[in-house]
Amino acid sequence: ERRRESKNCIGAFDIPLDILEEIFLNVPPHQVVRACRLVCHEWKEVADRDSFWRERCRREGYHFCHASKVPTNWKHFYFACKNRRNLLRNPRGEDEFNGWTIVENGGDHWKIEAPMVSHPNEGVQKNFVTSFGMCLKSQLIDLKEEGYNSSFMDEIQPHIRISDWYAPRGDCGSEYRITVELLNDKKAVVQEFTPEPVTFPQWNDQQWNQMTHVFKGYGPGVRYIKFTHGGKDTQFWAGWYGIRVTESCVEICPADDS
Repeated sequence: ERRRESKNCIGAFDIPLDILEEIFLNVPPHQVVRACRLVCHEWKEVADRDSFWRERCRREGYHFCHASKVPTNWKHFYFACKNRRNLLRNPRGEDEFNGWTIVENGGDHWKIEAPMVSHPNEGVQKNFVTSFGMCLKSQLIDLKEEGYNSSFMDEIQPHIRISDWYAPRGDCGSEYRITVELLNDKKAVVQEFTPEPVTFPQWNDQQWNQMTHVFKGYGPGVRYIKFTHGGKDTQFWAGWYGIRVTESCVEICPADDS
């Protein structure tokens, strides 16, 4: 009787909520949020059900990465998995240096060139090149601006995966460096990844190499990610004979990839 009194659900009040949930599971998720839940109280109830978003995660293969924890907001968890993407802007140098802050610009400075050796990803057609003085550049990622609010980061503590591709020139020695920092709201370091510099001798095969790292169990308070990388050549040759970098990536990974 209560449903029959709902003016907004005429024609839909005879559908049991469990059946309505099954129907919604076959509707694009953004339409469920932006359209279906606005129709009436019953539809909103189904669209906001934790069980609905938990089942959506199960069907699409989004398994929580921490066995000891369970999300309290499955809708937020679902969209965090659905919207997983590279948070770094302009990772290949296709838009010059836009998005990057030049930290050090030694020698003849940073430059952008076409790869000397084909990258494993055929879509990579440009890379950044360093010179004979130290060249470093960075990006600061504001997690709230990217859609990851403080409650989600503190409760879920999703894995944060970073990767970077680097290559030397075959006729010149070079050095590669990377530092990735997880920062709190005061931009103080919560956790840091700083491996030893990678050095290449003169006369090498100039192949691409990948640096990867996954931050886990870093605790509450992470609000920013600072990504810094670069290097130089070790022969002090004028021009751009130093390390090449491209296809850098920072991803928030709430779901288990295994």
